[in-house]
Amino acid sequence: MTTAVAEPVTADARSQKLLDRLRSIVGEAGLLVEREELLVYECDGYTVEKKCPDVVVFPANTDQVVAIVRACNEFDVPFVPRGAGTSLAGGCLPIGGGVMISLTRMKRILEVNLRDRYAIVEPGLVNVHLTQHLKGTGYHYAPDPSSQGACTIGGNFATNSGGPHTLKYGVTVNHVLGAEVVLPDGSVAMLGGTVEDVPGYDLAGLFVGSEGTLGICTKIIVRLTRDPAAYRTMLGVFETVGDATRAISEIIGAGIVPAALEMMDQGIVSAVEQAFHFGFPLDAGAVLLIEVDGLEVAVDEEAQRIIALCNQSGAREVRQANTPKERMLLWKCRKQAFGAIGRLSPSYCTQDGVVPRTKLPEILEFITACGQRHGLRIVNVFHAGDGNIHPILLFDERDADQVRRVLLASDEILGKCIDMGGSVTGEHGIGVEKISFMDKLFAPEDLVVMKSIRDCFNPTGRCSPGKMLPTSAGCGNEHLPKVKPGRRAAM
Repeated sequence: MTTAVAEPVTADARSQKLLDRLRSIVGEAGLLVEREELLVYECDGYTVEKKCPDVVVFPANTDQVVAIVRACNEFDVPFVPRGAGTSLAGGCLPIGGGVMISLTRMKRILEVNLRDRYAIVEPGLVNVHLTQHLKGTGYHYAPDPSSQGACTIGGNFATNSGGPHTLKYGVTVNHVLGAEVVLPDGSVAMLGGTVEDVPGYDLAGLFVGSEGTLGICTKIIVRLTRDPAAYRTMLGVFETVGDATRAISEIIGAGIVPAALEMMDQGIVSAVEQAFHFGFPLDAGAVLLIEVDGLEVAVDEEAQRIIALCNQSGAREVRQANTPKERMLLWKCRKQAFGAIGRLSPSYCTQDGVVPRTKLPEILEFITACGQRHGLRIVNVFHAGDGNIHPILLFDERDADQVRRVLLASDEILGKCIDMGGSVTGEHGIGVEKISFMDKLFAPEDLVVMKSIRDCFNPTGRCSPGKMLPTSAGCGNEHLPKVKPGRRAAM
């Protein structure tokens, strides 16, 4: 009597079984497998690092996300969630390939409760669509990243995004009451709730900014903010960046907290003016976009104090937006500044660092010198009120030497931020780009604690591997590269 020996299952066969399983979950229309289609998902806004997923799957609800995650676990395949892909640090780069879970089909507004001031939304909802939905109600959703016309609230949740109005209203975590999440083992947990101060650990707060390393958010409960009674929006025009940064210090030092305080240097102003023809002075060294909001009587007084402080700091002029249309055009120019940069260069790398406000002149001088040292043009647009800088390094990703110089210059700028007592990110996250800085920001003991938290929720490391922590490629995935794991543009 002979015993039949089972044929070993090949890798190709296992891959086909996984594809068949995913197809049964989301249907043929919810799956991308062709190489030319997958190229769209090889990077996010950080275009220096690229890696194609093996498959992209588009769930339509929580049950489908659960089924996809369980299938990935069964077949021992890494998976990574993705929103609109506007993030700027490689947070949704599919390290190790595997399955990319795109949440863009999950874009419903499930509930709006004005009485209790909250809304429940799905993660694929575009940020600005919630505020548009609320128009006329007297309420809005406060976090407003510059990419709010494209970015998703789920992506904002993953990276703890900010925006121009962060200065007064806070970042995403300040506006999240709770969330439904699919954990890496495929179970579903409800964190927080629809009311303030839910008893127990603030797990919703823990998940905000975790960059998908703890699980996948499928519903978000967000706080709604009452519309201000009045706005005053101003544009301060300065001869030099130094004059503009001095005005910033004077405004904050006077105890004024504007709703927004944004700076654009000459390079950005030139690009924006070419795109939108607002009438920006092309010979100005820098402009400040300043907004105060609140009660009518209060904003007039604050606006006059700000104008006086700008003039004392050497402002050439301070313009006021006299109509809602003028205000909206000013904000259009600021929020679409990144899109306008395409007029200056075929590629750009947007950095995200933080320094104390008093150090803004010093870091901007360093950035200028750094650009000269590496033969790069660097322009600046950033959230000046809280010292969150965004130097934008212009280059051509088809040129390997330019890519090399951009990476060197980026590391120098971020290292300088740390030296000044700041941080390497204010709102873009760590992703894959900034992993090498984590041991410079934190003591080994701190990183051990962070790793233990991640391992508690994500013990196999399959969910968003290779992100945030220097050791994140471990936990059974030691074969994956630990630092800068994607392929380099032009390299």
